[in-house]
Amino acid sequence: MTHWLKDNPQLLSGGFKGIEKESLRINAQGLISQANHPYALGSTLTHPQITTDYSEALIELITPPFSDIRDTLKTLENIHQFVYDNLEEEQLLCASMPCGIDGDESIRIAEYGTSNIGRMKHVYRHGLWHRYGRTMQAIAGIHFNYSVPDKLWVFLHEQSGKSQSLADFKNAAYFGLIRNFQRIGWLILYLFGASPAICKNFFKSRPALMAQFEEFDNGTLYHPYATSLRMSDIGYKSKNQANLHIDYNSIEGYVESLSAAISTSYPDYEKIGVCVNGEYKQLNANILQIENEFYSIMRPKQIAHSGEKPTAALRRGGVEYVEMRALDLNPFHPIGIDEPTARFIEALLLTCLLTNSPEINADELRVNNSNQLTVANQGRKPNVELTRNGETITLQNWAREILDLMQPICDALDSTETNSPYSQSLTLQRELVEKPDLTPSAKMLAAMREKNKPFSCFTVNQSAELAKFFAGQSLDENTRQEFIKLAAQSHEKQRELEAVPQIPFEDFLQNYFAGNLA
Repeated sequence: MTHWLKDNPQLLSGGFKGIEKESLRINAQGLISQANHPYALGSTLTHPQITTDYSEALIELITPPFSDIRDTLKTLENIHQFVYDNLEEEQLLCASMPCGIDGDESIRIAEYGTSNIGRMKHVYRHGLWHRYGRTMQAIAGIHFNYSVPDKLWVFLHEQSGKSQSLADFKNAAYFGLIRNFQRIGWLILYLFGASPAICKNFFKSRPALMAQFEEFDNGTLYHPYATSLRMSDIGYKSKNQANLHIDYNSIEGYVESLSAAISTSYPDYEKIGVCVNGEYKQLNANILQIENEFYSIMRPKQIAHSGEKPTAALRRGGVEYVEMRALDLNPFHPIGIDEPTARFIEALLLTCLLTNSPEINADELRVNNSNQLTVANQGRKPNVELTRNGETITLQNWAREILDLMQPICDALDSTETNSPYSQSLTLQRELVEKPDLTPSAKMLAAMREKNKPFSCFTVNQSAELAKFFAGQSLDENTRQEFIKLAAQSHEKQRELEAVPQIPFEDFLQNYFAGNLA
């Protein structure tokens, strides 16, 4: 993998990194907010950096991509600052798993106005409610977007000696990266997972699930060795989708298999109905309403045109970047992610790209999924075992191998930096592999025990501590005015959209799924 790295280390640097970070708005009582998305933050339909994810209270902050991760993180901090400056009595919950919820009805489904595209986004979320319950729509995470440097693509393409076009080479290599991440992405859950416990209230609408957990205290359930319950089958590992056979061996196979899931009817969803007594309950009764409903730990992405389906965008332009979706919020950091974490992720993704990546079959997909669930639920258990190539291996031994494989990548990335930040991050993660008690999930449980606080009290108190960081500083006036301008422009754009006569919603959906809107 690395024979050329010593002579060309600079080729690895400069890939674009963007971050999407979700956080639940909670009120002064520590309960999920019932208030509308703050008007001063702009329109959730049209703002490029501040929107909502599934629920009205689940704010989503989006950075543009930058080649220097410090720029990405600084931008994310600035967006947070503007949000906090306009939250009034509310704050952002620092944890991935929600607290302060009281059953499905306490979670407002996000609103996007009266335009057809806004209505579609709302109806999609109605469908998620009927299919999975609303509590899942209050879970927060971080998505790390990464695109490989163009200069590296050109070099790798030339080195490959393959006759395929550069575009085809990039698509194939991106899917190789994705397959390798499916094999070793459990490492993200172990190192950075921060959702080992959960409020009992989370299960109010699904009480049967409580039996699989131990009681931490009167208000909290947990697994003693859990790392990321967000990534377990009570969170974004949906059993409804366990039998989806999405093809990761080529872009053509991926688009075709995902398109099939979007166009294949599912009996359980047919029973819900689509438009009942004039009210839409879901966009359709298919296995997936749209591509975004497929909860994978990594997605290949292409920037879509207005009204264009993600699969159509991939078919048109190929893979532009990957979206890594396995990261919990770090409850000990004001913006939920720190620089060493981001640098480690970049190095891990490059390792996935530059390591041989055989095609994957349904059996291996099941093994990969099982490994992820094992780490999510009991990743810190002494001598916990995972499955690799039909044999068992301890998590620690496999993790050590991965980190060793990453060292030359980190060395190359450090060639354009001062103080070797990538290698420093790798050293930090080596320590976490040897000492599970230093992982965020372990530190979270230890803090709850030390303070004798249930999950809800710990996270609300910790959120208040992090809010002080933003209360103690302010944006420079130019940046503040830029955010005010962005918010005003987004409201104006939504007004323009809604001022245009709308075709019947049924026709709009038909055009969208037929690909006639782009």
